[in-house]
Amino acid sequence: MSRSILALLLFSGLLARSAEGADDWLRFRGPDGSGASPATGLALTWGDGKNVLWEAKLPGRGASSVIIVGDRAFLTCYSGYGLDKNNPGDKGDLKLHLVCYDARKGSKLWDQSVESTESVQGYGRFVALHGYASSTPVSDGRSVYAFFGPNGVIAYDLEGKLLWRKKLGKKTHVFGTANSPVLYENLVIINAGVESGRLVGLDKKSGKVVWEASGMKSSWNTPSLVKAESGRVELVVNTKGKLRAYDPKTGTELWTCSAINDYICPSVISHDGTIYAIGGRSATAVAVRAGGKGEVEPLWKTSAGSNVSSPVYFKEHLYWVSDKGIAHCLDAKSGKIVYQERLKGTGRVYASVLLAEERLYAVSREKGTWVLAAQPEFKQLAHNVFESDRSVFNGSPAILGSTIYLRSDEKIYCIGKGEKKSRL
Repeated sequence: MSRSILALLLFSGLLARSAEGADDWLRFRGPDGSGASPATGLALTWGDGKNVLWEAKLPGRGASSVIIVGDRAFLTCYSGYGLDKNNPGDKGDLKLHLVCYDARKGSKLWDQSVESTESVQGYGRFVALHGYASSTPVSDGRSVYAFFGPNGVIAYDLEGKLLWRKKLGKKTHVFGTANSPVLYENLVIINAGVESGRLVGLDKKSGKVVWEASGMKSSWNTPSLVKAESGRVELVVNTKGKLRAYDPKTGTELWTCSAINDYICPSVISHDGTIYAIGGRSATAVAVRAGGKGEVEPLWKTSAGSNVSSPVYFKEHLYWVSDKGIAHCLDAKSGKIVYQERLKGTGRVYASVLLAEERLYAVSREKGTWVLAAQPEFKQLAHNVFESDRSVFNGSPAILGSTIYLRSDEKIYCIGKGEKKSRL
């Protein structure tokens, strides 16, 4: 075989892999963390025996979301402790799982667990709402990185081989841990605000600390990568009182902006260089231009927000459903509230909305999934419930092709058009 033909075949193979990976859902809220997907052909309605391609039992509970790497689905769970409010057990029995499933068929490929080596917040009060596996893993297509709070970051290859483990602090909080890791070039970036008050960049291959930055006060949100108008990439984190932007390569602080004076769970999103942040018990939303220097001023500030879930952007509007089950729509240019509509019977909502096919998929903890029209006039399209699964749904939806992935405390579901094919 000639070198030219071989090179062509190799190049074609790379293109094929690239095309295959283009639809991968590699991190919390999708490829760019926006919660939006260009996917089409998604199911509008589902339930027991309806539009469920497969479902599988989980080895433990968790609030993390599913990620998709090629034909594999990954998520985290915990077992051994904190499964019963009245009898939580011994913290020394806590196990932390990274589980891999065949994304097309639902068969479990592997389950790697490690024992908790650090003391975690005792089960009860706020931790009982989500448990000890709340951070969504992240992948670069070759390795998977999972964050377990005081038990650190754990890196595996796609076959489940442990690569390294790195602890980032021992502190705990009554809220527990919730933020997820993100990747930038050769770095795994973690908001270890609870554990050490730091933002940390780790080398992907070794787990060694490359840089760290302080100031992560009352911050439970996942960092966001934002491109400014100049082309500069900024790492933006929402902390109590301030939005903070950093150079993702070095951890150098670029700018700050007075924002939401409360603890922050929702992650920021961006569109065309404008950053949008929501959060806090005071219900606040704020918009800021990326690319600034020093202390910058917000474009607008509005009395509307969310305690837990993050927003999406679509056609000059922001959408989200708050933890109290209130659907919000804001004008992204002005911050003006377009509508606030309480969803009937939702209960609490911790998952962040998914935007696809001009629809908003909002998963409630115990009352099913609402599907709303992504338009500045409130319209409910569907309400989907798994009557056979009365456990808690905290994870945000993920997408592969024309299928939606949901997880509860008990099961992982693959939802697509067609009758249920397998139950594992």
